[in-house]
Amino acid sequence: MASKTSSILLFSLLHVFLNLRFSVAQTAVKGSYWYSGTEFPVSNINSCLFTHLFCAFAGLDPTTYGVTISHSDSTQFSTFTRTVQQKNPSVKTLLSIGGGGANTTVFAAMASQQSRRKSFIDSRSRQRVPDLRSSNYYTLNLPVQKISNSLDWINVMSYDFYGPGWSPNFTAPPAALYNATVSQVNAAAGIRDWIRAGFPANKIVLGLPFYGYAWRLVNANNNGLFAPATGAAVSTNGDLGYNQIRSFISSNTAPTVFNATVVTDYCYSGTTWIGYDDVSSVTAKVGYAKGKGLLGYFAWNVGADYNWTLSQTAFRTWGA
Repeated sequence: MASKTSSILLFSLLHVFLNLRFSVAQTAVKGSYWYSGTEFPVSNINSCLFTHLFCAFAGLDPTTYGVTISHSDSTQFSTFTRTVQQKNPSVKTLLSIGGGGANTTVFAAMASQQSRRKSFIDSRSRQRVPDLRSSNYYTLNLPVQKISNSLDWINVMSYDFYGPGWSPNFTAPPAALYNATVSQVNAAAGIRDWIRAGFPANKIVLGLPFYGYAWRLVNANNNGLFAPATGAAVSTNGDLGYNQIRSFISSNTAPTVFNATVVTDYCYSGTTWIGYDDVSSVTAKVGYAKGKGLLGYFAWNVGADYNWTLSQTAFRTWGA
């Protein structure tokens, strides 16, 4: 997947929000997802650092096409807005439907017929915001003008370009902003493709990963970008939250490197190599988004931050 050229659309998942509350003229989006699977309490969210918070994930009934919420999530979901607005009354909340394990065929079936779409819309308050996902990774083969006319904005998942699960044989930047080689996938090329296709820059929100991936190096002394590797390290899939990465760095006195060419951070210790976004990368990416006239940024996910380091960095970099 990550071997495709930079002209290829970089995003494995497209988040589209049909928010009926918002006006066409948007203020900046400084957002983050909260994911119930992290067991990070909603009450612990520092909502003052965000303009928008996405509650993830609800499901979709394959028979009725109505929105479903699991019993284990029902309490936190039902009180999500009230809880986060205690610290920040102006923060907007959105319900995200789907997730990485969602059955995309159900979404396609729902969207294909007007009666099913009505069932979907009527199943929850129209004030809630569905998260529709596209499985189109390789090309921008989407009705861009119709999307632009219908939606307030799109969230672009500008990360997961590389990972030990799909590029196990070499280390790489999981969420590079720019490319080091012609064939390297990167966020800037994807944003460029959206804009060239006619999508307004001020309706695009750039994704930031509050996590990274760990590879097992073939040679501990060859520990830079694109070094030979043998798959995942530390965890089964190699994925680690930023808070876990900070712990790894501290526990192993691991050297850290910021590569300004592609805009990525990495650290290493022994044969373990981790690619991620730290303060320097987040600063550069948020600066890029604002400089390009994008609507804002969002992060996945708030529970993986470390003492609000990345959230504060993004918020302050964007400014008022």
